[in-house]
Amino acid sequence: MSKKNHKYIFVIGGVMSGVGKGVATSSIGLILQSKGFRVNPIKVDPYLNVDAGTMNPTEHGEVFVLDSGLETDQDMGNYERFMEIDLKTEDYITSGMVYKHVIEKERSLGYKGRCVEAIPHITDEIRRRIERAAEMNGSQISLIEIGGTVGDYQNILFIEAARVLKLKHPGDVLFILVTFLPVPSKLGEMKTKPTQNAVRQLNSYGVQPDVIIARSSHPLDAKRKEKLAIWCNVPAEAVVSAPDIESIYEVPLNFERDDIGKIILERLGLHSRVRRDTLERWRNFVSKIKNPKGEVSIAVVGKYFDTGDFVLSDAYISVIEAIKHAAYKFGLTPNIHWLNSKRFETGDERVDSLKKYDGIIVPGGFGETGIEGKLKVIEYARKNKIPYLGLCYGMQLMTIEYARNVLGLKDANTTEINPDTANKIIDIMPDQRKKLEEGNYGASMRLGACPAHLTSGTIACRAYSMQKAKSKMQNDNVKLKNDQATKPVISERHRHRYEVNPEYIGKLEAGGLVFSGRSPDGVLMEIAELPQKIHPFFLGTQFHPEFKSRPLNLHPLFMAFLKAASKRSAGTK
Repeated sequence: MSKKNHKYIFVIGGVMSGVGKGVATSSIGLILQSKGFRVNPIKVDPYLNVDAGTMNPTEHGEVFVLDSGLETDQDMGNYERFMEIDLKTEDYITSGMVYKHVIEKERSLGYKGRCVEAIPHITDEIRRRIERAAEMNGSQISLIEIGGTVGDYQNILFIEAARVLKLKHPGDVLFILVTFLPVPSKLGEMKTKPTQNAVRQLNSYGVQPDVIIARSSHPLDAKRKEKLAIWCNVPAEAVVSAPDIESIYEVPLNFERDDIGKIILERLGLHSRVRRDTLERWRNFVSKIKNPKGEVSIAVVGKYFDTGDFVLSDAYISVIEAIKHAAYKFGLTPNIHWLNSKRFETGDERVDSLKKYDGIIVPGGFGETGIEGKLKVIEYARKNKIPYLGLCYGMQLMTIEYARNVLGLKDANTTEINPDTANKIIDIMPDQRKKLEEGNYGASMRLGACPAHLTSGTIACRAYSMQKAKSKMQNDNVKLKNDQATKPVISERHRHRYEVNPEYIGKLEAGGLVFSGRSPDGVLMEIAELPQKIHPFFLGTQFHPEFKSRPLNLHPLFMAFLKAASKRSAGTK
C-alpha cells in the first residue's frame, strides 16, 4: 500500500527520445532535495530485457552498475551524480522484470487460478514496485522517469499504472512532460505542433501533464509559452524553458530560474522545508565550469563509438563525466577526444599522434575488435610517460602489454581472445567458466560493490588517502590472511569475468609491475600500477571507479590521473 501523503512525480517523454529526460529528472530531484525533501528516483525501461546487462553499448549506451550488482540504464548514473545517492535494486524497473514476476507468480498459483491479464495484473505489479521502492527508501517524494516517449506502444502499461495511481491518490501524483520544440533551419521559427500532438496522445491515455519542460535549441519565448499553455491546457508559468546549454550541470539552476521547484511543490500541496539556498555548493561547482583557468587534453581510446555515420559517446558517459568532475576541480576545461582503437590496429592512425594528449584512458569493453590497437596505445603511453588510466579491460590489456613488451612474453594474451595462448596472462575466473559453458550470460558476471585492500606507499593508496573522511578507508569484518587485516580498504563496483592469472603475478611483480590493490583473500588483482619514479601515472583498475564519481564528491583515482595530466599540460613532470 502507498504511504499516506507520499508524493509521486512521473516524468514522461514526448515527441522524441534523447533530449535530456534523464538530466531533467536528475535536476528536479536535486532541486527537491534542496527544498528539504527525501527523494527516491526510479527509472522505468519498457524493454523486455530483464536488465541492461546484455545490451550492446552502441545501441543502448552505457551499462551502469549499482552497488547491488544490478546492471541498469545510464540514467541511473545521472541520478546518482546529481543527487549524491547510491541507488538500490528496487529503483530500477523493466518490463522484463515485471512480466517475469507475474508469469512466475501465475505458474506457482499465486493468482489462485484467475485469468491473468495485462490489465490489471501487469499494471498492479508496476504500481507495487513503485510503492515498494518508496517504502524501502523512506522517501517523501518518488520521482519516476518512464523511458522512451509517450507514443511508444510499450509504454502504455506504465502510463496506465501511473493513471490509476493518480486516480487512487488524486492530490499526490503529478505528471511532467519533457518535450522537444524543433527550430527548422529553413524556417527559423520554433514549432509547437509536435508538443501539442504529444499532449493529445497523453490525454488519450487519460493523463494530463501538470508541467511541460520545453527542450529546444533556443530559449522559449513568451509567444510560444502562451501558445503551449492554451493548446496543452497547462498554466503558462508551468511551461518551463529548457534551451541547449554548455553543461548539463547548469540545468538545475536554469530550472530554478523558472521556479520549477515552487511550481511542483504548490501543485503537490507542499512547502519548502528550508529557508536558505542549499544549492550554493552546486552554484560554486557550475561557476568553476564557466570560469576555467586553463585546459587539459584527454584521449579516450575505445571501440563503442561508431554507429553508422555518427559518433556515440553515451557508451562511456560515466567515464566522460568523471573526467569532467576532476578537471573542473583543478579549474580546467577538459578537451576530450574520441579515438577509435580500430584505427590504430589497421594503421589508419599512427600511435605517435598520441604525443599531443595530456592523458590517455582505455575504458572497459569486451571482445576482440580493436584490442591490438589498444595495446599499441598502451605501449606508447608507457614508453613516452603519458599519464594512463586503464579501466577494467583497460587494466587487463595494460597487464598484457607489460608482459609482452617488458617481460618478453610475446604471445601473452587473454583467454577471452585466444584460449590457446601459451601465456594466459588474463584468464577467466573459475566460477565464471561454468556459467559460460551453460550459456548463462545475464547478470552472471562478478558484479557490484566488492572490497579491495590497498598497498601502502603506492599511487593508489596515496590517492584514496587524500579523501580521508570520504575515502571509506577502514577495516571491515572480513576474515583476512596474514597482514591483510592492516591494509586500508576501499569498496568499488565491478563488472567482469576475467582476471589477472594468479600463475603470472609473481613474474609480473618481479618485472616491476605493482599490484597495489587486491581482493581481501589476496587472489584477485584489483589495481595495477608502475611506481611514480618510473612513470608519472600508469595505473589500471579491474573495477569501474567512474561509477562512483560525483560532481561534489570526486573519485580519488580520477583526481590523481587529472593531476598528472595537468602537470604534463603545464610542461612539468
